[in-house]
Amino acid sequence: MKNILLSFMLLSIIACQNPASKNDVKKPIEIAHYSIEQFYKNKIVRGGAFNNDETKLLVSSNETGIFNVFEISIENGKKKQLTFSEKESFFVIDEVPNTNLLLYTADKGGDENNHIYLLAEDGSSTDLTPGEKVKANFGGWSENQKSMFYFSNQRDTKYFDMYKMNLEDWKSKMMYKNDEGLNIEDISHDESIFSISKSITTSEDKLFLLDHKNNKTTEISDEPGSFNGSGFSNDDKYFYFITDVGKEFKYLVQYEISTGNKEVIYETNWDVMYSYLSETEKYRIIGINEDGKTNLIITDNATGKIIEFPEIPDGDIKGVNISESENLMRLTVGTSKSTNNIYVYNFQTKTLQQLTNTMSNELDATNLVSAQVVRFKSFDGLEIPAIYYKPLTATAQNKVPALVWVHGGPGGQSRVGYFSLIQFLVNNGYAILAVNNRGSSGYGKTFYKMDDLNHGDKDLKDCIWGKKWLQNHNYIDSNKIGIIGGSYGGYMTMAAMTFAPDEFNVGVNIFGVTNWLRTLKSIPPHWESFRKALYTELGDPNTKDSTRLYEISPLFHAEKVKKPVMVLQGANDPRVLQVESDEIVAAMRKNNIPVEYVLFPDEGHGFRKKENEIKGYGQILTFLDKYLKEVKPVKP
Repeated sequence: MKNILLSFMLLSIIACQNPASKNDVKKPIEIAHYSIEQFYKNKIVRGGAFNNDETKLLVSSNETGIFNVFEISIENGKKKQLTFSEKESFFVIDEVPNTNLLLYTADKGGDENNHIYLLAEDGSSTDLTPGEKVKANFGGWSENQKSMFYFSNQRDTKYFDMYKMNLEDWKSKMMYKNDEGLNIEDISHDESIFSISKSITTSEDKLFLLDHKNNKTTEISDEPGSFNGSGFSNDDKYFYFITDVGKEFKYLVQYEISTGNKEVIYETNWDVMYSYLSETEKYRIIGINEDGKTNLIITDNATGKIIEFPEIPDGDIKGVNISESENLMRLTVGTSKSTNNIYVYNFQTKTLQQLTNTMSNELDATNLVSAQVVRFKSFDGLEIPAIYYKPLTATAQNKVPALVWVHGGPGGQSRVGYFSLIQFLVNNGYAILAVNNRGSSGYGKTFYKMDDLNHGDKDLKDCIWGKKWLQNHNYIDSNKIGIIGGSYGGYMTMAAMTFAPDEFNVGVNIFGVTNWLRTLKSIPPHWESFRKALYTELGDPNTKDSTRLYEISPLFHAEKVKKPVMVLQGANDPRVLQVESDEIVAAMRKNNIPVEYVLFPDEGHGFRKKENEIKGYGQILTFLDKYLKEVKPVKP
């Protein structure tokens, strides 16, 4: 739940290798340097639902400049565009059972009020969940495939009720009225039992099974901890959930509904992120967050054996979907130096087929960088995990500037994967250390809770000690180190520039919080179920916590900023309102601090449009080259 608050950039990075030597004296490698336009000729694909006859995959791709819906032939990889939006991004949900219709979701200008749309064969679409300020989330198909479930705040913008919509006439009825700020997670196959959770803090939940036919509620969370539902068995005899009760990492539990017996069915020394069963329960899929990279385990339930399939070198599996026939599996895979691609694995023939090629042919991966998982000691001796990108051109004779990168959240994690902005900056001569400061997810619940009611303090010190780690390498120009981050990472950037103004030479704030009092009071209405949990971690702006929130808000201390700052902001951002960036920029300019402000009128909390990414990220390099790489820092 913790990373719900400002989760725009749970940014990502790579495979385990040995850290670079601090005494590296190799000659610089000659490489090609690429423009931001070249990097954004890459494509992004998302989703990957099988159509009804399992001959095609339904995906969303931004190759048109924004996301549209495409279908890809599994036989030959041929792609066909199905939607032709030029303004809003469309993200595919699924094909409607026993039809040639499909569902997709879209918001307006990044406002995050997504609706569910029905796309007909002739290309026309119908909004199935209309309404001003309404947000709707798809909840799956009924067992007989004649209805769909969805969650909507149409009755009350603060709460999500559960609805069932008939696929013949597209009329819906309410199945569960939610007046208590609960989270409906799943429904049994016979539709008699709902699993419902309640956020207590960002690291503690209550989990219940509600038998609405017998008006009986059973609490599963009999001890404090994190709880997340993970589905019902086909016969509705068992319910599965993921928890960390009594242990440092999350594990998978089977709960027998009739007796209340619990049995741990999978655990390891990393967090279980998700688990689900295939259509007939032939396979169980378990995703593990192993040191910032997803480790996928697929078990044959009949034999208990782990399914082996071809390894994809340096690959991190971002998503998995097993077809209804259980013959095919879709894998979305990214690597350190290449964008995500979609593969299909055939369980019968044991073959792995790549269906997409999203990397631009203008980029040569040998000129890009594989990252390293590293660790360093912070101010108090705590070991901090991080992901490191060292430019290929960096040597003791060719020192390079560096950036400390801070992920979103709070509670996010820099993970294995590919991000064009990071590769673009590294390709152009900047070392980047993505710090998983205390409070980040993936390293146990103790580490996860370490920044509670302490934001902008010890987590910021972790970033500063990350800078010190960079300075310990003789190929880093120790006088040219900046800090950059998005969302919560944007807050950390501004906290560094405000509360540690002599530590970093520049700051780049991407959609970041600068006034916690306003942000916590103006969170979107549909976050109501998480409000108290967020206040428990960050502080309640309506209580005496407001004093501390004032003290950690960079806006009220902007006079302390000494170094150049760049701010990027979306005008439609529902999480970090534009006024926050307007005010911090004005306050810094009042004190004659060099500030570059880039406002995007058609974006929300993050980018959806390629043209905006090219503009914004291209200007980041220009800013860094001007104020970090080329300028000799002025000593305080």
